[in-house]
Amino acid sequence: MAAMEFHEIPLFAHLTQESAQILASEAVADVPAGQTLAQAGDPGAGMFVVVEGSVVVERGDLHAEIGPGGFFGELSLLVPDSPRIARVRAVTDARILPVPRSTFDLLLETEPTFVRELLREVATRLVQARTGH
Repeated sequence: MAAMEFHEIPLFAHLTQESAQILASEAVADVPAGQTLAQAGDPGAGMFVVVEGSVVVERGDLHAEIGPGGFFGELSLLVPDSPRIARVRAVTDARILPVPRSTFDLLLETEPTFVRELLREVATRLVQARTGH
């Protein structure tokens, strides 16, 4: 994935060229529909960004679909030693960008716009989970 393409993803829209190049060095994975990407209880070593296609987060009665530009797996990186809390599987064929812990930590330390977008999305999800809105 080219560094320029990252600016189309809201989470990465304002990254410095250096950070975008670090992300561009990660290999985007092609995932077939139906493949499980994360399982509740598994250790979390990274988060994932949906580049194309869609995935569904499944936890109890919760079934939240995430499309292009969305992300998942961040909680296991934000909470030390936290396992995955939900199953995530591809709804359609998808392209997924893995963001390993080392890159995630670098972005937290050096990219305030990444932190702001991450916090907004995590807060939005928390409100939706608590209120249903």
